[in-house]
Amino acid sequence: MTPSLSLEQARKLILHSQLLPALKQIGNATAITLQAIEHLGYIQIDTISAIQRAHHHTLWNRNPRYDTTQLEQLVTDKKVFEYWSHAAAYLPMRDYRYSLPRKKAIASGEQRHWYAPDKKLMNAVLKRITLEGPLMAKDFEHSGKKLDEWNTKPAKRALESLFMQGELMISNRINFHKVYDLTERVLPPDINTTTPSPEEYARFLITRYLQANGLGQLAEMSYLLKNIKPLLAATAQDMTASGELLEINVAGKKLYSLPTSLDLLNKPLARNKLAILSPFDNLLIQRKRMQALFDFDYLIECYVPEKKRQFGYFSLPILWDGRLVARMDCKADRRESHLHIHHLALESSLKNTDDFSQALSKTLPAFMKFNNCEQLTLHKTTPKNFPSLAAYITSL
Repeated sequence: MTPSLSLEQARKLILHSQLLPALKQIGNATAITLQAIEHLGYIQIDTISAIQRAHHHTLWNRNPRYDTTQLEQLVTDKKVFEYWSHAAAYLPMRDYRYSLPRKKAIASGEQRHWYAPDKKLMNAVLKRITLEGPLMAKDFEHSGKKLDEWNTKPAKRALESLFMQGELMISNRINFHKVYDLTERVLPPDINTTTPSPEEYARFLITRYLQANGLGQLAEMSYLLKNIKPLLAATAQDMTASGELLEINVAGKKLYSLPTSLDLLNKPLARNKLAILSPFDNLLIQRKRMQALFDFDYLIECYVPEKKRQFGYFSLPILWDGRLVARMDCKADRRESHLHIHHLALESSLKNTDDFSQALSKTLPAFMKFNNCEQLTLHKTTPKNFPSLAAYITSL
């Protein structure tokens, strides 16, 4: 008989697997950041800077002692590297070999990324980096016409093509601009560079997803990956037959889990701790999953015309009491060291607003510090009639 979990149990399992909310930790803070990246499997990179960028925000929520220099140090120490997950991401260096199937597919032409390869220009770019060392896109002069709607220079396109097919890596960033170098000069000498077999790759995708997410469907494990679903299905069937996977019933749906993950249900969840999440947090990135399991219908509205926005340009989901209970549209004015909460909107399901207000007021000072802000202004709330919330926040 297929075991069943309630939605509340499923959420608890997922949150523990996602390392949320973060618990007090001891030991070296940079090492804890690396552990979080290795456990989650990736940290999405995003350029939006309304508040601290998404990759830093996601790590801060797993490590209360996180600061941005830690990620830079891990790149320098070659413990993490940049590549593509479902989007641009930081990945654990120990998982490098599992980036090779995508790289080889792009290099062979079996799979395309953004740009059609310009072999002649790619060879010229590669030659310069070989001879001169690490270079940025701006090191390649271009006075001609830009080629696409993103105003991308031809040399930048060549750099990205070489990066995506594995001949170049990102050695570091300067003011958030990528610095490209030859892969053999970036990789640690002891890293495994053998390409995994299809079966190894499928097992990795399944196991890594479930370690980080607790429960999942095959469609979630193959999210934005091409030509992998049949192999994942066959591998999951074999792993279930051997006892390496469990099938779990949650709200009438069959999900997979690792047998050891169910032990997390015996671990108490820090329900009184509140987490202000990035829109690109690993927990949230698959929106349909969040709606099905957390009853949270989320859309990031920075891509929506201003007049059609309901919650704001960059609303941050708020996790509390094991649920997603609110969203907060923020902007850090770094020049004035001022955090503006343009709109704080509670979900209609949130009833205990006093306890929520206290939890938010305890979390906001650390969030302000993380964003280098000393002042706070709350501009709008939905609904309007919870004065206790405004009182807590204005007292900060």
